[in-house]
Parts: sequence; C-alpha cells; structure tokens
Amino acid sequence: MDKRISSLTEAVADIPDGATVMIGGFGGSGAPIELIHALIDRYLETGSPKALTVINNNAGNGHVGIAAMIEQGMVTKMICSFPRSADPRAFTERYLAGEIELELVPQGTLAERIRAGGAGIPAFYTPTSFGTDLAKGKPVAEFEGRSYVQERWLKADVALIKAEVGDHLGNLTYRMAARNFAPLMAMAATRSVAQVSQVVTPGGIDPEAVVTPGIFIDAVVSVPNPAQEEDLNRANAHHPQVPA
Repeated sequence: MDKRISSLTEAVADIPDGATVMIGGFGGSGAPIELIHALIDRYLETGSPKALTVINNNAGNGHVGIAAMIEQGMVTKMICSFPRSADPRAFTERYLAGEIELELVPQGTLAERIRAGGAGIPAFYTPTSFGTDLAKGKPVAEFEGRSYVQERWLKADVALIKAEVGDHLGNLTYRMAARNFAPLMAMAATRSVAQVSQVVTPGGIDPEAVVTPGIFIDAVVSVPNPAQEEDLNRANAHHPQVPA
C-alpha cells in the first residue's frame, strides 16, 4: 500500500517504446517537469522509450518539458488542443518536416475524452466540431433537432502528473489551477505516477480535501522544489543542457 518510490529515475523506468503517455499541465501550470526530464534522461542513456504518443493540452514550449521530448525525437504523435502556444518551435519544425503526427482536439472535448476513458465510457456525442474538418469521418447523430459528433474515449498506458501534497497511499491534493487535467488523467491511465511537493503520512490529508484518491495512483515521488516551465523558458533553459 505504500506507493512512495525513491527516485524520478525509478518512476519512469517501466515506460515502454510505443506507449501512450498522458502528461498533466495547462501550459506550465501543473506540468510535471521533473518527471518529463527524467524520462528524457532515460532515453538519452538507453535509447528508450521512443515512438511515444503524448496527450497534453499543448505541444510544449521552448526547449524544456514536452518540447524537449519532441526535440529529442521521442514523440511520434501529439494529441492536444493547442499545438501553437508561446514558443512551439520544437513541435512546429518537426510537424512541417513530417516527423510528428498531430491529432487536434478541442479543449473541452479533450477533457471529456479523457474523463470518458477513466469512467469506462467508450464514446459520447458533442456538438463541438460539427461541420468542421475535425468532424470528418466521425459518426454524426441528431438529438432534439441538433447535430452531434461522436467522440471516442482516450486512455493511456501511463499518466505523469504533478500534485502539491500526496500521502503514502497515493491520495493527492493540488495547488490551485495546477489541478487542471491531472485528476482525469490519473483515472484514464493503466499506471499513474505523481510527483508531489510534499509527502505526508496517511491521515495527513483531510479526507474531505482529497481530490485524487490513492486507488488511481500507482507511484508517488517527492520533488520538494519543482521547476516551473515559464521560469525555465525565461532563463532560456534547455534539457538536456546545451554545452557552454
């Protein structure tokens, strides 16, 4: 029942080639930068994992986090809502070169597809995207005189998320907007790994305050002072670090 693990390296050790990986975050808010960078370090050392499908709200910024994964050639497909954000050069260059695939999903639909995956709902209908290119090839049905597009659930092999406080059993709370996609992703993945700023003993979180119950979390790793993506990008940081 004790889900604590000792290192970031151990946390990402079992992610295989070709895996679908959900990564929490809304831009830098709630982005598990340390877990992502540990995954990159493993790739640079072993050549694995590669050919990943990554599900996130966007396609990364600058040269850290998801953008750094893309720069290293680890990602073959992005499923996201905002492939072009503040500094999307890593994704843009590879997409234009035909080296990475994009599945564009409206943000509300993305959240609901992930929620459906966690809830065991194979498909649902939404009016969003009806009549656009995003609806091409998808079933359409009419309800109460309005046309709706069928969307399929999203599930993942692994979810990498960031929380504020976690206990030994995997119960989690989040800091304000950093909560975003993380609770849904934890439910929709076969294995869910959370980096947390503070680890407490069972009972250290008021049960009424628990957002993600430990049943959805497989591993908790302590990261007391997590990096913020925006701070790293303002400092022109790269991962791995560019030699001076």
